[in-house]
Amino acid sequence: MPENVSMLQLLGPVVLALAAALWVVGLARILRRTRPQATSWHSDPRLPGLPYQRQTAPEMEAVELTPAERDAFAGLVRQLGDGR
Repeated sequence: MPENVSMLQLLGPVVLALAAALWVVGLARILRRTRPQATSWHSDPRLPGLPYQRQTAPEMEAVELTPAERDAFAGLVRQLGDGR
């Protein structure tokens, strides 16, 4: 070990080389998973981090309006229609 070089200066390139190697390995794994040939062994097409999505729509809700509410809504529609 040279006398004028500190321990941190010697460890710097080693740490950078290790980080680069880990980055390359991680990138290779990600690229391997995204290949079209690699998707054949995936049995579940859903992403594991997403919650279960139900396949049916929620029940429709309907509320009957009173005649005064219908008139007020019709007036609002007329006001918004004039704004063009």
